[in-house]
Amino acid sequence: MFLHPDDDPRTDGGFDGERATLVGFLRDQRLTLEMKCAGLDAEAMARRSVKPSDLSLLGLVRHLAGVEQSWFRRVMAGQDVPRHYRSDTGRDGDFDGAVPDPEVVAQAWDTWRTEVAFAERFVAEAPDLEVTGTNGEEQISLREVLVHMIEEYARHNGHADFLRERIDGRVGQ
Repeated sequence: MFLHPDDDPRTDGGFDGERATLVGFLRDQRLTLEMKCAGLDAEAMARRSVKPSDLSLLGLVRHLAGVEQSWFRRVMAGQDVPRHYRSDTGRDGDFDGAVPDPEVVAQAWDTWRTEVAFAERFVAEAPDLEVTGTNGEEQISLREVLVHMIEEYARHNGHADFLRERIDGRVGQ
């Protein structure tokens, strides 16, 4: 295990109400991502899983920064901002650009933390979970976005678990 259970910053449920439950489980998934990447240098963060995959922990951080931005800034808040790590010609910049450079790693974490902070503020200021955003032609509720984000992190944290085990043998958490 990475941490002694008494030192684990995540909760074990026990939330009161729907909003607190969704926000709490999403927070715990975000913390899990940070824990999976803790203590790694740029080379380890950028290490690919197995060929031909371009999956890496750094790629996941960059990808999830883009997912946070897309759902909370673009869809829910309606902001027309350029997407992180993506363009019309390069849709996989989050993974392709995950190179073993300490500045790239630091920038990825800064971008991810900025997007998480925006998302947390947006959710805290939303009057209820029925607030909607526009995803293409369809309306989507904040509730559905939060559930989707929990699923998104849970799936990618499973990838992160395998990546971390390949890097240094650590499993769990």
